[in-house]
Amino acid sequence: MPLKKTVDEMILNLPQQERIIVERLRSLVHECLPSATEKGYYGEGVPFFTHHRMICFIWPSSVSWGPKRSGETVIDHRVTLGFCQGNLMSNEDQVLQAEGRKQVYVMYFYSIKDIKEAQVRALLFEAGMVDD
Repeated sequence: MPLKKTVDEMILNLPQQERIIVERLRSLVHECLPSATEKGYYGEGVPFFTHHRMICFIWPSSVSWGPKRSGETVIDHRVTLGFCQGNLMSNEDQVLQAEGRKQVYVMYFYSIKDIKEAQVRALLFEAGMVDD
């Protein structure tokens, strides 16, 4: 049986570009949601943050969503910030994408420059209020 990775182990194994984005998003989540608990999921150490229920997650594209198929490669180095109750958020700026999902809404970051910190903070604070 394969060992489960911790969040820190997962981050250490990421390509540099993704690692920088994940580390910045992770610090913003810790800053904006101090009551949230971080836990690595899916055996890959993908960080999910919970308080009363799941609030958000940070998923780098290098970590497969499911079992890896032979020959599968990462096409881009985006990082997904997902909001587990995104359907309940105002999404005034229309930055959260449903992409056919009913509940989880996401946004993507391809570089550290894509992170508009004030916008991400506002979304994280709102997600925390939805959770409360």
